[in-house]
Amino acid sequence: MLKMAIIGGGSSYSPELVEGIINRYAQLPVTELALVDVESGREKVNIIADLTRRMLQQNGLEQVKVSVHFELDDAIRDARYVLTQLRVGQLAARAADERLGLKYGRLGQETTGVGGFAKALRTIPVMLEVARKVEQLAPDAFIINFTNPAGIVTEAVSRYSKAKIIGLCNVPVNMHHMIAGMLNAPWDDVQLRFAGLNHLVWVHQVTCRGEDVTAQVIEQLCDGQSLTMNNIKDMPWSPQFLRALNAIPCPYHRYYWQTPQMLAEEQEKAKNGHEGTRAEQVMKVEAELFALYADPHLAHKPEQLSFRGGAYYSEVAVELISAIHNNSGKNLVVNCRNNGAIQGLPDDAVVEVNCLVDAQGAHPLVFGELPPLMNGLTQQIKSFERLTIEAAVHGDRNQALLALLGNPLVGDVATAELLLDEVLTLNQPWLPQFSAAE
Repeated sequence: MLKMAIIGGGSSYSPELVEGIINRYAQLPVTELALVDVESGREKVNIIADLTRRMLQQNGLEQVKVSVHFELDDAIRDARYVLTQLRVGQLAARAADERLGLKYGRLGQETTGVGGFAKALRTIPVMLEVARKVEQLAPDAFIINFTNPAGIVTEAVSRYSKAKIIGLCNVPVNMHHMIAGMLNAPWDDVQLRFAGLNHLVWVHQVTCRGEDVTAQVIEQLCDGQSLTMNNIKDMPWSPQFLRALNAIPCPYHRYYWQTPQMLAEEQEKAKNGHEGTRAEQVMKVEAELFALYADPHLAHKPEQLSFRGGAYYSEVAVELISAIHNNSGKNLVVNCRNNGAIQGLPDDAVVEVNCLVDAQGAHPLVFGELPPLMNGLTQQIKSFERLTIEAAVHGDRNQALLALLGNPLVGDVATAELLLDEVLTLNQPWLPQFSAAE
């Protein structure tokens, strides 16, 4: 039996995942997909379940059971893999985070700054409840976490439960595809050496057929080629900066190193009734997607899903599960315990690095010490992440304030205090742990 539970099964990303499972069925002969969602998501998860059944039948896999659940127990019991892609508060909470950041002249993106902070506070208690259920009902299962902010959430579960968890992000796989395209080389001929944190990771080396071509890729970026994603504004880096850095930053570094430009862009969109914040844009995309998903004649992943921002999600998720299930020892970029991979970070800190993945999980490859500029930013963001985890787990306002103050996208005591009060007020329905901390 190979049962997968998908927590957040009503997500618009689910057809992407189902497509990946279908394409890898020979390596992963799944017997059941257990889709879990909240009662308020009943309509969406049932639409996804029906589409999943049609996709399976279209590919001759009607023997795979698709079940729908609104409680964790039956879905998790006896599962081999528990995939988490949940969103506490739905997109409305994300939109409120983004608007709150902009109100104070700050970026509110859902994995950075105040947006990442608020989402982590809402998400960590729910993820720890999932982890407790896995400990009780499927102790040998792996949690494969795609829930943002992925690094913080994965570290919280890793440190505060006994459940086995590996975090995933589609940024490294997107960068791999884009760099291979820049080199006009097949994917398998290109290898990238990653090290950093989730949404704060760098490519430190690119090899193509065994030859180091890092300098060539940097020069191509200096000449105007770019690495960008649907959900992040493409703002080119200056050639002088790229040559000085001597590495390839991920698209999310724009929030830290091009802050004024990114903030101006977000403020302009927020004022524009047609565009709105990223969450408000996604709400429109999701409405269109679910209208497509509900079509009883649709039996495949629609092309419009690519606009949602989750490109290659299925590729990376199913490849990871396959590497565990088949004990392959494959080199993959995931979020896992540091265990000495990046010098200067605690062993229990979750980092994003190349790992060898086998039946025992992810084993990080030793990277060593990050260069000074990268190390400084990494240390600051890791401190923010760990303070946020403590605040979420213990309902500690003091730790929460220090977390916000420590984030470079917040920046001063007065703003941090105002933001914290508003975050806790806006999110009170999802933050019962703070109710006694006034």
